[in-house]
Amino acid sequence: MRRSFALGLALCLLVEVIAHSAVRGREAKYVGGTIAGLSENTDGEMELAEKSAEFAAKTGTKLTIPYEKIDALEYGQKAGRRLGLAVAISPLFLLSKKRRHFLTINFEDQAGKKQGAVFELAKGIVHEVLSTLEAKSGKQVEYESDEARKHAGTH
Repeated sequence: MRRSFALGLALCLLVEVIAHSAVRGREAKYVGGTIAGLSENTDGEMELAEKSAEFAAKTGTKLTIPYEKIDALEYGQKAGRRLGLAVAISPLFLLSKKRRHFLTINFEDQAGKKQGAVFELAKGIVHEVLSTLEAKSGKQVEYESDEARKHAGTH
């Protein structure tokens, strides 16, 4: 009985670790770029205001990108097999793919300096974010591949 309880507890902990490793819901993650004051792999949310896109980090830092200052938008994906802890729960995870959604925004900051920011977006907000950025910035999103375009649900 102790053994089955311990196994059940271990599986619950594994599920919890896996659930927190992905960007979900309305979340976004600043993966990297040239932004001073934001560390790589900072979790937060992407907010689409009337005149700007805003990344609100969970640390309290806010990055505001005015739509008219956006120079370029690029969307891509990274697909990989689910490995590691997921396989311990079920070998069926080996058959599924995990897609990560990346948005790169090149823009000019308030000082006129060129900046770049790469964000990982949750699957559920990709279409909304890309469509809004295209419409409000007047810039077309460049897709890394036809596969990325298909999964973005645009055009």
